[in-house]
Amino acid sequence: MLVSDKRKKNLKDILKNINIHFRNFKLLNLALSHRSYVNENNLKENNEKLEFLGDSILGFVITEYLFFNFSYLSEGDLARIKSFVISETSLTKIAKKIGLNRYILIGKGEESSGGRNKKTIISDAFEAFLASYYLDSNFNKVKNLIIKLFKPEIELVIEDKHEKDYKTLLQEYVQKEYKECPVYKLIGKDGPEHNKNFYMEVFVKNKSLGHGQGKSKKTAEKQAAKNAYLRLTSQIVETDIKNTENYE
Repeated sequence: MLVSDKRKKNLKDILKNINIHFRNFKLLNLALSHRSYVNENNLKENNEKLEFLGDSILGFVITEYLFFNFSYLSEGDLARIKSFVISETSLTKIAKKIGLNRYILIGKGEESSGGRNKKTIISDAFEAFLASYYLDSNFNKVKNLIIKLFKPEIELVIEDKHEKDYKTLLQEYVQKEYKECPVYKLIGKDGPEHNKNFYMEVFVKNKSLGHGQGKSKKTAEKQAAKNAYLRLTSQIVETDIKNTENYE
């Protein structure tokens, strides 16, 4: 894929924001090429394989950083912090902060449906970007960049000041670990019509993991997701689900 001078100038704006350099702008451009753009323009490659590599690099660097800098925390606490830090919400926030989202190449149809603001597209492109920087330079350089960009997010989580989207966190965790989505069920409601209480339950592999209550189904789902996520990221509950044959 050819990279025009105008496009190269735009890409340099991202690099300037984070004080890094690239040799191979074709690789960087590929990292920001969503499949919708590639398909519409009959191109051969999109950024999905780079995203796969970047996800692994990011996960390892954050895991290593947490392991050596917060050794006083339990395995469950470290896992919970990591899941917050590398969530779609966190990745999207950082990508927007450095201006990466403005230069993702997406198809016209995806653009018209608000694709430029979709967390999945932005976070995937960001992980692909990290992989492209690793391939263009070396592991130590991408490691230093990741720590530089993510250290403030880690500190927010440690101080419990971070944004918590438990429904998204639960879905990401369950899809990654168990290859399925959480299922929410309304288990009851009470109160007068103008002031009802809703009760929701969330299931993973047909196992109930969390209950929630709220003045709307959405609020009750969020509470159920929070309870499920906090339970699921503990070693006891995780092992229980993985070893339960009856729920397959």
